[in-house]
Amino acid sequence: MNIVIVGAGRIGFNLAQKLIQDKHTVTMIEKDKVKCEGISMSLNAFVINGDGCEARFLEDAEVGRADVVAAVTADDEDNLVICQLAKEVFGVRRTVARVNNPKNEHIFTELGVDVPVNATKIIAKIIEEEVSFEDFINLMTFKRGKLALVRVDLSSDSPIINKYVKDIILPENSVFVTIVRGAQIIVPKGDTVLQKGDDVVALTAIENEQALLDLMIGKVE
Repeated sequence: MNIVIVGAGRIGFNLAQKLIQDKHTVTMIEKDKVKCEGISMSLNAFVINGDGCEARFLEDAEVGRADVVAAVTADDEDNLVICQLAKEVFGVRRTVARVNNPKNEHIFTELGVDVPVNATKIIAKIIEEEVSFEDFINLMTFKRGKLALVRVDLSSDSPIINKYVKDIILPENSVFVTIVRGAQIIVPKGDTVLQKGDDVVALTAIENEQALLDLMIGKVE
């Protein structure tokens, strides 16, 4: 795929690195000239020094030809503007945005942006598998936003694969609901061992959603 990443901080760099390793074509836009020079020497990516909130730099990156635009700067307002420009001006089908302040998640969702939690692996998975944020992470919230039902497909580097359910210390007010393994539907028990590729659905208090995802997917350092 052809992917444009705006923002070359830690998240943007790690994301670009992973996507390039997976044989995708990556273009990056970054305000900081020094970061641009460093990325040009480190990664096989086309790097543009400029402000992704300005349409001219998005045009330089040929955003109109991109399969996905990922806005991963440290500023939520910038990320939202970038995604809106990509969709409304350049007709990009999919936009993915990093949310730095959890309080802003509903704004991104209401404006039609796929909103990942702040984790490189999740952003990359959303881009590569072309699933929506709602499908991948937050299936639904209920009881006035106090609970969240989350779903994660366990990768080979998940911290909980090959572990017994009874040995996994979940965040407070969290529980595994079901495991989909191929054609099997498994109700988790203490002696159930989680495996690579398991599609795990869990219920958690909304404030513990990030901790649960860190446990299931792996915390990005």
